[in-house]
Parts: sequence; C-alpha cells; structure tokens
Amino acid sequence: MSSKDAPPPLPEPLLVEVADSHTHLDMQSGTVEEALTKAAAVGVTTVVQVGCDIKGSQWAAETAARYDNVHAAVALHPNEAPRIVLGDPDGWSRQGARDAGGDTALDDALAEIDRLAALPYVRAVGETGLDFFRTGPEGMAAQERSFRAHIEIAKRHGKALVIHDREAHADVLRVLDEEGAPERTVFHCYSGDAEMAEICAAKGYYMSFAGNVTFKNAQPLRDALAVAPRELVLVETDAPFLTPAPYRGRPNAPYLIPVTVRAMAAVRGITEEELAEAIAVNTARAFDY
Repeated sequence: MSSKDAPPPLPEPLLVEVADSHTHLDMQSGTVEEALTKAAAVGVTTVVQVGCDIKGSQWAAETAARYDNVHAAVALHPNEAPRIVLGDPDGWSRQGARDAGGDTALDDALAEIDRLAALPYVRAVGETGLDFFRTGPEGMAAQERSFRAHIEIAKRHGKALVIHDREAHADVLRVLDEEGAPERTVFHCYSGDAEMAEICAAKGYYMSFAGNVTFKNAQPLRDALAVAPRELVLVETDAPFLTPAPYRGRPNAPYLIPVTVRAMAAVRGITEEELAEAIAVNTARAFDY
C-alpha cells in the first residue's frame, strides 16, 4: 500500500464528543464496527449514514437499526434520478450499466424511499438536491422532480432534509422556497459563499462543513463558516471523500472529524471544545435524536 492509499493516523481525541453528520460507511474499507470503534476512540461517537440510491438507503436503514449510534438518511442522490429515468449506459454508478426506466421507474424508486423514510431509525431524507456539475441539461428535469418529491416525503414524515448542492445554489434555494423547506434542513458539504450563508442563516438552514474547508483554495468556504450562526453549524466527513488537509487524497473516515473541527475552531476564533459542544447540540437537534 503506498502512502497515498494508507489511512491517515488517528488524530488527538476531542475532549467533547461530536457527531459526523454525513458519512458513507458502505463506501469505506473495513467493517462498520471498525469504523465506529476508531471514531469513538477520538470522540466521534455518533454518525449519520447517508444513502444515495435504493440499495444504499436500504443498507443505511438496516445499519441504523443495528447500531444505537448510527442514524440513517435515505434518498436518491441528485445524480441518481437522471440515471433511473434516462438510463446509465456507462455504468458510472455502483449499479453498473442501466437502461432508461422513464418516470415510472423514478416513481417506483421514490415509493421505496418513502417507505424507508417512515422507519424510526431513519432520521433524514437525503442526500437530495441538485447537481449541475455532473448532470447536463437533459437530466435537470428528473433531478428537480426527484428533489421536490424528497422535500414532500421529508415533510410528511417529519424528518430532516439533507441537501446536496453542487454548482446549483440559486436553483436549490428557489426549489426550497417554492416547495416550502422542512423544519430541519441541512446543507451537506456546504459549498456556498458568505453571502449564501447569510441567506441560509435567515431561513434557519443548517450548514455542515466537510474536510474541504481545510483546503488552500477554500477561502470562500472559510468566510462562510466565519459568518454562519454558531447554532446552525455542523461538521461531517462525507467519507471516503473530501479528506481534510494535510491528508487530502487519502481515504477519509469518521475518525478524522477532529482534524476538521480544529480547523473550523481556528476560523471562528474559539476553542475546539466550544465548537464541539455547539456541534454536538446542533446535530442532535437537526436530526432529532
């Protein structure tokens, strides 16, 4: 194993326990037990396991039922909706190549998300939203229809909404306004600037910051973090993606949350304990556990 593939070392433990508000344990190496044990060793005692497709959402719900400190979020990722409707000839997603299923197939998939969203261990509907980075104009209608359906599901079941917003800020905010956002709405891997953070703050949306807040070129993210109200700030790994500096490019996992928390505390000019205390309270409130 080259150093590039090697898992980063365990950071110094946090003195105040926090939650990883967004992780994908099913895409990480090792067992769930190993991931949770390593995370708990550094003060990360709760994780929100997020589904991106039907299989992943079913797995998230099953895993949350099995472990007290795992909560599930279920959804069709914004890039999954066009693949269901239009097909996926390249097999880019984990399902491999797929034929176009049309709107009927999307309705069937949404019905399964709706069923899962009713389960007690499922605390959120997400990640849903819009992604104009990976989906071209031909897929936008499917994406938006799916996003609107997920908002309705979250509201009907009284669950949090977890948003994936990539290069689609204005449209995500527009759809939330048009549909009426659920009481608890989380922008996962917050990617807007300070101006958008003020809009989110005014609407009471939670902003969850990932390891990319530590990247050299991420000053706009740090500016957003600096103005976000303390009671609306969360932290996440989005593991195995977005590993914080200095480990960028190596596999991410929930145990690396302390690296990001320390970077965030420095941006805000407060102690890591103060920030961790706020994050712990905010995450429990956002996901109602």
